[in-house]
Parts: sequence; C-alpha cells; structure tokens
Amino acid sequence: MGNIKIIQGDITTAEVDAIVNAANSQMLGGGGVDGAIHRAAGPELLAACKKMPAQNGIRCPAGEARITGAGNLKAKYVIHTVGPRYGVNEPAAQLLASAYQNSLNLAVSHGCRSLAFPAISCGVYGYPHREAAGIAVSVCSRPEYEPLAICFYLFSDDMVAVWKQALES
Repeated sequence: MGNIKIIQGDITTAEVDAIVNAANSQMLGGGGVDGAIHRAAGPELLAACKKMPAQNGIRCPAGEARITGAGNLKAKYVIHTVGPRYGVNEPAAQLLASAYQNSLNLAVSHGCRSLAFPAISCGVYGYPHREAAGIAVSVCSRPEYEPLAICFYLFSDDMVAVWKQALES
C-alpha cells in the first residue's frame, strides 16, 4: 500500500495532522505510548481529556475514539483510542478493528491528510503482535482511507519486522 509507511521511532516526533494515542478508557494518561504522548504534549492535553464527558469514569470505551487538540506536539490533533485487553475485552479482533476504523473516521471528518498510529493493544494489553498487525493493516488498507498518509510508529526492530510482514502479505 503506497499510503502506509512503517517507521521505527518515537511517535511523539511525528509531523502529521493527527497522532493516535493508545489510551486507556479514562483518557488521563498512563504508561507506554500513552504516557509518552501525554509527557510530550504537556498539561494542555490532560486538560482537554478531562473536558471529555465521562460515564462512571469512562471517557472512551474499548473500540471507540475521541479527538482533542495536541498541546505541544507538532500534530494538530491527538486521537485517543482504546484497544481491547487481549483475553479480557471480547470480541477482541472486532474491538481492535473498530479502534483503528473509528480513529481513521475521526481523522477524515476533521480534515486530516496524515496520521501516525502506534501498535494499539500490543503493550500491556497483551494483543499478539502478528494478529494485531494484520488487523491494523487490513483496516488501514480499505479504499476509503487511501487518500490518507498513514504511518505506523513502532519502537523495536521486532515490531517493525512484524508490521512490514503484515503490509507485504
């Protein structure tokens, strides 16, 4: 796919219209990519997240996405999406696909032409990497998202190899 790139690096440095955050359902920052994005964006991002309506503390259920400003990041927006906890949130594959699709739809509806994704649910949420990469690439390869420049920012050599393999198959 010509519009999808795999990059080994730090998603917080991405020069795109929107950076996708692998958030938790409270949207108040956390570990991994979520913590890194919140640290790089500064307090403005947390303040924007706190303004999102919450039901029983949940601002964004698994599979859904929300959009805020990007604080100190180079991007215009941060799209917060909550992937499934593997083996906990079911149906996991459907929820992961929805997290990508809802993020892409928010980007399109806000006029974005480029966005950066992390490997959603592949950290502490425990999603098997090959399966997650296949789902991510499948959703991002849909014809309606062809106009978008989509980058996957991945941290390790192993993850880059898994995502490249998914993209080539």
